[in-house]
This record gives sequence, structure tokens and C-alpha cells, in this order.
Amino acid sequence: MCLSTIYRGSVEQDNLLMKNVRMIEYRDGKIVLTDLMERQVSIEGELASADLVNGVAVIREKLPQSVPCGVEP
Repeated sequence: MCLSTIYRGSVEQDNLLMKNVRMIEYRDGKIVLTDLMERQVSIEGELASADLVNGVAVIREKLPQSVPCGVEP
């Protein structure tokens, strides 16, 4: 069984999102991570990289868009 560790932005301990991830899905505009215990984490972003040999993936988080002052979205 291949499991992965998922990071936000870059592979650094402070950016760890989830360990022992068994499934990565894209649902309703979000990346959904599921671990061995069926816990899930949902994050708005995109897959930046996936090293499946070493079991590491990086997700680039989608930042909220800023709206100029006086302009309605």
C-alpha cells in the first residue's frame, strides 16, 4: 500500500497538512485528502507536485481574490 504525506506550499514540517493519505480527490472545486482512518481534509487549491515514489505531494493553496476599494464583486 502506498501512502503519502501532503504539504501546503512547500515540503517543510510547518506546512504539513496530513500524513498517511491514501486518497486525493478533486470535488466541488476543492482537493479532498483522505487518510487511513477515513479522516478528511478539504482545501481550496491545486496540486503543485506529487512525488509518488517518495510519497510526498504539495498543494498550492488558492488565496482569496482581493477586490479594489470601491468596486463591488
